[in-house]
Amino acid sequence: MNILLTGAAGQLGTELFPLLSLRGKLTATDRSKPAFSTGNWLELDVSNVAMLENLLKRSQPDLIVNTAAYTAVDQAEADSETAFMVNAELPARLAAWAKRNDARFLHYSTDYVFDGKASRPYSEEDPTGPQSVYGESKLAGERALKDAACKYAVLRTSWVYSSHGKNFVLSMLDLARKGLSLKIVDDQQGCPTWAKNLALASVAVIEDWQAAPAKSSGVFHYCDDRTLSWYAFADRVFSLAVKAGLLENAPETTPVPSSEFPQPAERPKWSVLDTTRITKAFNINPASFEGSLKLVIDEIRTRA
Repeated sequence: MNILLTGAAGQLGTELFPLLSLRGKLTATDRSKPAFSTGNWLELDVSNVAMLENLLKRSQPDLIVNTAAYTAVDQAEADSETAFMVNAELPARLAAWAKRNDARFLHYSTDYVFDGKASRPYSEEDPTGPQSVYGESKLAGERALKDAACKYAVLRTSWVYSSHGKNFVLSMLDLARKGLSLKIVDDQQGCPTWAKNLALASVAVIEDWQAAPAKSSGVFHYCDDRTLSWYAFADRVFSLAVKAGLLENAPETTPVPSSEFPQPAERPKWSVLDTTRITKAFNINPASFEGSLKLVIDEIRTRA
């Protein structure tokens, strides 16, 4: 199987690379070289249509795994053109190629496609209502796949973190090391998801496709198993970091409403996703938040 992985240097791409390498001939691409060593890596500016088409022609992927995304949520409010180019136009082009060449397409989306006003976990059938340019652009990408009518799966997820890249866990640890008292938002609820767990869920989908090629396309939710506020998430990070010796003491923290941190893009207050469909379709169960965070803290300690 020929596999094309975009966004290979990002949090999810970094976790997917070794897993996909075992399942076929992998071509990994990104704007900058990933931290891992790979002989089949290509620099790719996804806005360059000719470069993208040439890459597809040369690599002839049977499977496209698109983790490339514009994730600067606040910056997207002032740079909607770039956000839509990466989050909507790119998947549209990839989906069109997949349709023409009978390839599978695995794509990723976000809890930001919802308005964040629910009081129960969002299912895939619930009405969308993005409140930001970022959310609108990701929803447009989802719709592009459906319109292309290729063989695809979209995995919506939330609050992704890992031991590398830019994410909430690493940001909290950096702030804690400075000895500052921290105010942390406590009125937004979501499900923190380890990038490796999302990568493992992705591979499970791919393996199921290989076993049952006629499997239907669609949107699926995957996140880990705990619903927390940002404040509660930070509390667990600090507690585990102290136990692991990454911090001498947990910083002083204060829970605050999101109104204390006004930002250009509105964040969903409720970002909890219902994972029932992916469990039924692919036998994928949400991984343990607590166990996953411990492993990430251990990875960070090992690299320190």
